[in-house]
Amino acid sequence: MDNTITTEVKETYAENNVEDLNTEGVQQIFHRLHLEYENDHKLRAADVLQITAHSLQSHESCVEEELVQTLLQKLLMMDYRVRYINVNKANEQSYTQSSDSESSSEEGDIFNEMSLSKNKTNQSERIHPMDVQMAVFHCADDFLKQMMVTKLSQCQYALPLLVPDPLTQQIEFPLWTLRQINKSWKIRNTKKETISQIQKPIYKTETPMVFFFRFGLLSSSKSQLMNSLINEKHNTFFHRNCPGSSRTRVLMDGVVEISWFCPSGKNTDKFTECVAFCNLHGDAGNYEKQLQILTEMASVNVVLLPHLYKNDRHAEKIQSLYNNRKPLICLFTEDESTLKKTRKGKFKIGLKDRNQSDVSEELRKTINNCLSEPSSLFRIEDVSKYSDIRIDEEGNDDCRRGREAARQMMSFLKNKNLTEIKESFLPCQGKLWYQWCQMNKELHRPQANVTELEISRTQTKMKKIHEQQHMSDVGSFMKCFVEEINSQGANTKIFFLKWLEILLDEHTSADLSALHTKYDEKWSELVKFKEEHVKYENLTVEQKDLEKISEELQAATFGLEHIMREIAQIYESCSSVKKNKKNLQVYFTSLPSLAAEMMISGFPLELMDGDAAHVPLVWISAVLDELTQKLGDQRVFVLSVLGIQSSGKSTMLNAMFGLQFAVSAGRCTRGAFMQLVRVSDDMKTKLNFDYILVVDTEGLRALELAGRSTRYHDNELATFIVGLGNLTLINIFGENPCEIQDILQIVVQAFLRMKKVRLNPSCMFVHQNVSDVTAEEKNMEGRRRLQKTLDEMAKLAATEEVCDVECFNDVIAFDVRTDVTYFAQLWEGSPPMAPPNPNYCVNVHELKEAILSNFSKSDGIMLKDFKDRINDLWEALLNERFVFSFKNSLEIAAYRKLETKYSKWSWSLRSAMMETENKLHNQIENEAIHKIEETDLQRELKKTSEELEKSISEFFDKDTYKDILIQWKTSFEIKIEELQQNILTETKKKLNEILQQRDLKKNIDAQRTHHENTLYEKSKELALKLKHKANDEETLKKEFDLFWEQSVNMIVRDTAPIKNIDVVRDVKEILNDIYKSMKNWRESRDIFSMSSYSDYVQLKNTSGFTDNFYRVAKEMLGHALSNEDETQIKTFVTDVAQQTEKIIQSYNFSKMGYNKSCIQHIIDYIKVRILEHQEGSVQYVLKNEFFIDLVLSICEKANKMITEQNRKFTEANDPVIYIEKNRERYYSIFQKYCHGAASAAIFGEIICQKLNQPIEQSVYKKTARDLAGEIKTDCESLNGNRSNMEKHILKSLAEEEDFKKYINYIDNPKEHFKCFIRDVVSRYITDKFSVSVLPKLKGNIKHLQHKILDAAHKSTEYVQMNNGDVSLWLKSFTQQLSDVLVFSEKDLSGVKHDVDDFSLLEDVIRKTFDSNFDISGRFRLDMFPENMDSNYRPDKLLINHFCQCCWVQCPFCGAICTNTIENHPGDHSVPFHRVPGLKGCHYRKTEELCAEFCTTLVTSNNKFRVVDKWFLHKEYRKAGKDFENWSITPDLSELPYWKWFVCNFKNDLGKHYNKSFESSGNIPRKWREYTKQDAIESLDKCFN
Repeated sequence: MDNTITTEVKETYAENNVEDLNTEGVQQIFHRLHLEYENDHKLRAADVLQITAHSLQSHESCVEEELVQTLLQKLLMMDYRVRYINVNKANEQSYTQSSDSESSSEEGDIFNEMSLSKNKTNQSERIHPMDVQMAVFHCADDFLKQMMVTKLSQCQYALPLLVPDPLTQQIEFPLWTLRQINKSWKIRNTKKETISQIQKPIYKTETPMVFFFRFGLLSSSKSQLMNSLINEKHNTFFHRNCPGSSRTRVLMDGVVEISWFCPSGKNTDKFTECVAFCNLHGDAGNYEKQLQILTEMASVNVVLLPHLYKNDRHAEKIQSLYNNRKPLICLFTEDESTLKKTRKGKFKIGLKDRNQSDVSEELRKTINNCLSEPSSLFRIEDVSKYSDIRIDEEGNDDCRRGREAARQMMSFLKNKNLTEIKESFLPCQGKLWYQWCQMNKELHRPQANVTELEISRTQTKMKKIHEQQHMSDVGSFMKCFVEEINSQGANTKIFFLKWLEILLDEHTSADLSALHTKYDEKWSELVKFKEEHVKYENLTVEQKDLEKISEELQAATFGLEHIMREIAQIYESCSSVKKNKKNLQVYFTSLPSLAAEMMISGFPLELMDGDAAHVPLVWISAVLDELTQKLGDQRVFVLSVLGIQSSGKSTMLNAMFGLQFAVSAGRCTRGAFMQLVRVSDDMKTKLNFDYILVVDTEGLRALELAGRSTRYHDNELATFIVGLGNLTLINIFGENPCEIQDILQIVVQAFLRMKKVRLNPSCMFVHQNVSDVTAEEKNMEGRRRLQKTLDEMAKLAATEEVCDVECFNDVIAFDVRTDVTYFAQLWEGSPPMAPPNPNYCVNVHELKEAILSNFSKSDGIMLKDFKDRINDLWEALLNERFVFSFKNSLEIAAYRKLETKYSKWSWSLRSAMMETENKLHNQIENEAIHKIEETDLQRELKKTSEELEKSISEFFDKDTYKDILIQWKTSFEIKIEELQQNILTETKKKLNEILQQRDLKKNIDAQRTHHENTLYEKSKELALKLKHKANDEETLKKEFDLFWEQSVNMIVRDTAPIKNIDVVRDVKEILNDIYKSMKNWRESRDIFSMSSYSDYVQLKNTSGFTDNFYRVAKEMLGHALSNEDETQIKTFVTDVAQQTEKIIQSYNFSKMGYNKSCIQHIIDYIKVRILEHQEGSVQYVLKNEFFIDLVLSICEKANKMITEQNRKFTEANDPVIYIEKNRERYYSIFQKYCHGAASAAIFGEIICQKLNQPIEQSVYKKTARDLAGEIKTDCESLNGNRSNMEKHILKSLAEEEDFKKYINYIDNPKEHFKCFIRDVVSRYITDKFSVSVLPKLKGNIKHLQHKILDAAHKSTEYVQMNNGDVSLWLKSFTQQLSDVLVFSEKDLSGVKHDVDDFSLLEDVIRKTFDSNFDISGRFRLDMFPENMDSNYRPDKLLINHFCQCCWVQCPFCGAICTNTIENHPGDHSVPFHRVPGLKGCHYRKTEELCAEFCTTLVTSNNKFRVVDKWFLHKEYRKAGKDFENWSITPDLSELPYWKWFVCNFKNDLGKHYNKSFESSGNIPRKWREYTKQDAIESLDKCFN
């Protein structure tokens, strides 16, 4: 800035009179900036706030086309250099211009070459910075205008007060844009003490106003002079000497700007009170309306003019002002005189050749003198009283409607005590909500031995609180809010909400400011008392007073967030009681949609209630569901921030993303808020997410208003926020490690907890307020100190979390060189007049760029999953042991998805191997192969294996949950390899067994074939003898019947008869041989339905007790075995039954027939298992009766299946039965022989008849495989993983309400699952027989017929080409069918066939298939199950697929681990547990069944016994191998299903276990409220 003002005008501004306004120049400005002023397409705030490629780039300079974007970007970041953007000319080659006649001559004419230019500026001259600002202002929508003005105010720039339309010159008063601006300052009393801090909405504030204007052209800058009065270090008003200024200015003339000087309460203040300064740009003589308004409203008028002559065109106006009583200061640019007072209130100051500082000081003193006299005060709102000006608020219908609606709401608050408003108008929050939160925390943190009864009582109390909330009246205030927010259009709704925020701030600011002053004074007194060691009693009184003021502050704080909190509580209470609230105009389920719309519109949503320190999960979940509904399940990157109070967290986020989190003193963030920032379409692919979700939080180590600050709360908040964020910014104020040690320990502990629950957030440290951020050496030293501190804190935190950690890098991936950022101090100078530090803005931009570039590869999190993450984190935090309690729903969802995929992958492997197995089976039966090698099977499976490998790779690389799934990739790839190997091994074993069976059956098969072919030959001989009687059908029939009877008798005579079997008889005979003393058989008991095994045991002799002990115990207690022993025996029985079932199935009775030795083998196996069991760590010996009943129960259970399979064997292999079944076929052949049919024709028919049974077998097998795949896909209960099936099993059990089935499910889950699959398959076949099963059968028949006809044709061609005989034809024919049918040459080995016409043979086969060869007629629903091969039934195939999984049961309640994989990695777990009383578990020394859920027991200090040792439930993993691998997390979520079951079947359970739910096991009353429908619906919530 120049220190002197020159006497000559060397440069002047080009001034345009209003009359000569260059409309073309205005249009040109808009055109060059690519703006459309007269168009409806305004610049929208929503578009400016989104993340674009341009917003991530640093722009110290830019091309003209990017000026608008760059200005808005810098303005949002509060960078006051927004007015000093360098413009790169597109065709700029050099800063110097060369003359066209440039000469190389040494001599030149200086007068010619250096003459002053008279050319006017050309079109390419740079646009004036203020023209850019005003052009954007004119083209912005109302919300962007308001945002611009708010940010300009934060930059300590002057703001538009009166703005002429650039085309019509209609003056606009942009009052709306000024509504959000608050100013704060401090004033002093006569003793020079700072007595109060004032914070007010500036549009309401009454202050003195000094109005500056000029007449004519001046050599001095008016704006520059004004800056020296307000802040000489900052260009509040843009002036001619500012960087980037140009000679032309199109849009600023006639604009009135306003700024304020706000005192800091120090001696250095230029003014002792807040003073407004208004500046009219341009010659005031051309803007009479502006001049009139401002001179009338001003406290002091200051006019600048070059000189004063009576004949000046402005002389009359100046004379009028001079005669006015209002103070007038005249500044003459061409006068050298010092300050002169001409009369009262009238002053003259000369500027020419004078020092700028002297002039400023004279002017300041003069203004202060003027203001010391009584004068009028200026209030911005009063400008609107003038006519002939347009007020922006009045010209916008949406704004006007929103204002009226907000004012109507505010009318309810009139004359109300501010501290009582929330209690009166928002009854659902406050005490009721606080009580509910406290109870919820107590519920999750039970004391000692809490019971379900106590839990139920607490839940009932909580329900009553919700009922009280529900019964509370929806007052006029909330009714009005709900009505307005529901009835208005989108734009009006935003205006309404913004107006409401503005008016609430206005309503509360004065009282809050007074309360804060009162609080500060009381706090200062308290500190002083402590320093003076005042008595404890006095301190206590002062402390109580402080707390009282604190409570008043909390009560008086009233904003939009409190109204939304009330909406949240209305929703939660209505959800709890399941009905709408009285007088609520809308149904409560629509409320979350309103909040979701607000979030989309850019309003923050309260995530954690700052007063109650609680997350309203029901409400937050519902809002996020609605958000997902409206936006789609978008991918978001969650950016959270942590730091101490007032460390600048909110300010940093606001600067980074243009947000509007509360930042002013006294309005610190409470709780946590989240806000959406949209990513532009062009950046979505680069960043890999659709939105940034910013989470702002209250400060750690805060001086809490309600005195509730504790280390526990800080830990809770830090863990919650760190767990939510993909990236957490750790905001540290200053560099001193001692100052930040506490917060670092809290943060490190939070990250350590995340590591233990397998969450992997990232972090960056931000050091705020660093004095010299450019000193690299200093920064490196700071980083080193931080690393050292973090390592120390990591070790300290590890001791609390009980884990082994040596340094911070063991906790989280962290690079101190890249993950630590240093920020310059926020203010460039001392507030309240200091502008933001430009270096701070640079730091913010660099951090933003670093975040989005470094984490562009992050997958973020889906909105739906984010909702689950909030639920998981908060539910776990409510429990005292976070890591123990944390249930990662996102991880669970990802694992379930993986399980479902695994089920599909394993099915594809099994399906492919089933096809291979079928093909090789046929080849074995056809004796085409004699050995099975694993390499052959691998080769067959290669294609499927490669496709599967590709599918697995794509799933892990591209799935939504790929970041979570990666932890299981290796283990699942190993599992797939193991599965593949197991399938290969099983298939090889089965095929080798078939090979062995084929060899064992050779004699049977050969004998059957011999009988068949003998009958063919003999019937042929008989036919030839009777050829002459071919037309005598009766004679032929008699002769054939006689022949048939003789032949069958001969076969019977030559064949040993097949005996009928009696499995139970054989079992008893074998048992009788073992226990020879057993002559009279007692009636056996079904061991599977026993409720107790006490009668089967006696104590081991080593125990010191005898069997008499059990007898006495049973007489006294009704039982002798402990619950653990009963469970152990039950598990043993189940396992033996399952293993023997596998053994029985391996015998393949349908192929090999029944043999008593099989029963002997089964009995021997059971005997060995019992001996092994007794040699284990059990305290009892199983009696012989146990062995006998177990054998009989198992064999009786298998009897039906063995008998049925043996029947099939008999039918297939008893020659008499088999031949009798085919009598009609033989007679048909006999007839043809009699009628002289050609040998080829008869041979063709024999072939077709021989193919009949193989076709039927093949069709059944293929249809079974097809059906299995279809049922797995189409049946809802089977189309997912095992958990999905269990859900449907539980639903069906509830619908049937059959207690016996329930007990079967509880005691023998695997068997129940098998039964369920059989039922599902059976129903499907019955329901879909005509539309699915029959078409498949017919389709498979057609497919086989096509293959047979094709084989016949190719065989005919082959024989004709090679001049072969019928043997060659038959060999070719059977070889082609060996893969698909059990049919070989040996089947026709005894049939003589003189065939020479192969074309006829082929034709006969074709005609036979086309006309009368239709076996589909035999495929009836009633016959379908019987005719299927027992090993290839759809239910059997699906059972094999689904039941090869984990069947380990919870050691407490018996719930089955839901993991799809057998021997899976990690702990066993279930979605929800049940009451251990369902397994007969009871309280010690009582008959009372346990009514506590496992998930409740593990939080208690109750004990349980394993063998003779007692363990705490909360330390259940110490109780041995059955317990250590189970993950049982505390869970208080509603589980209506088993609660309903216990209530519904409590009497049946009592009878079954000879116990009851009494006393300690009393069933809570709340459980009885659940209906069957509640139970069924809860399954969907749980398993989905």
